[in-house]
Amino acid sequence: MPKIELKQLLLKAFKMGASDLHLRVKAPPIFRVDGRIVRLDLPLLEASDIDEYVKEILPLEKKKELPFIKNIDLAYSLPGVCRFRVNIFRQRGTFAIVMRTIPVKVPDIDELNLPPVLKKIALYQRGLVLVTGTTGSGKSTTLAAMLNELNKRDSRVVITIEDPIEYLHSDKKCIFYQREIGDDADDFFTALRAALREDPDVILVGEMRDAETVRTALDAAETGHMVFSTLHTLDAKETINRIISFFPLHQQQAIRFQLASVLKATISQRLIPRADGKGRVPAVEVMIVTEAIKERIMNPELTDEIPQFIEQGHDVYGSQTFDQSLYDLWQKGLITKEDALKYATKPDDLRLKMEGIISGGTERI
Repeated sequence: MPKIELKQLLLKAFKMGASDLHLRVKAPPIFRVDGRIVRLDLPLLEASDIDEYVKEILPLEKKKELPFIKNIDLAYSLPGVCRFRVNIFRQRGTFAIVMRTIPVKVPDIDELNLPPVLKKIALYQRGLVLVTGTTGSGKSTTLAAMLNELNKRDSRVVITIEDPIEYLHSDKKCIFYQREIGDDADDFFTALRAALREDPDVILVGEMRDAETVRTALDAAETGHMVFSTLHTLDAKETINRIISFFPLHQQQAIRFQLASVLKATISQRLIPRADGKGRVPAVEVMIVTEAIKERIMNPELTDEIPQFIEQGHDVYGSQTFDQSLYDLWQKGLITKEDALKYATKPDDLRLKMEGIISGGTERI
């Protein structure tokens, strides 16, 4: 028996509001809370403890593969409490486990302090919408909230392709099919290609990892489907460049034209500490693809101009840069001035706006 039962550790992680739990040999269980590493007075774990956790987490059909597992993604449930996205991997000859908490309740856009324009984006009829950010920035949660909004507002067939399935969606107005890589499909590309024959209105691709998946997603969006997906990119400009870079040079201009025709929006986010110390709040760049931005996607010499057109579209389209988002969060008292400037793309310009020197800025009382 392990020194501490896995259930006890998971309950502790849930009660602490931890986003992640790290389990490894010769170290105590370690928690990540609000982006910070938290160590409690818990005993060191031995290889036998970790092995027991691995056996408990692995489904029956995977246990026979145990001697050959070097890295595996899967989901694990603590019934009635929480679900966890799990990665089991070998390091220095022993297993290690990282478990990310996934609340049972699918979140709402308002609850997450996300921009209201995401409610409109969630209801788009066709095209491609990308949610981007670093690992742990809340991309999956934002997508779940958008699908939840769609589920409450419109009747559509939604197919999600995930590795692993995170939030579980119940049918409200929509019909949901949720497929997990490994158990239900071999990979994103084949699952996405198959999804086109499954009468979808909306397809969520958990991550676009290769050129085949990207091309199929673009084709799906081009043929009248609504496609949502994620990328590990920091902002809209980097997202455009990353998609183009999946393809060889001789194909890139054609991909630019196709991307410009189907891309409807990008949503890029970073989590910022709350001013009251109670968690984090998302700062979100939203690019709504206008005719001017389409032109800048198609022409690589103009792509660097995208941020200024995002900023200019704030009042008309609901788009916003990271710095506009930070300014808004600061005005609402959700983040401190210091953190706003720390995370800003152009901290000097943001400081001037905060001090009312740049037009549109008024000092918050």
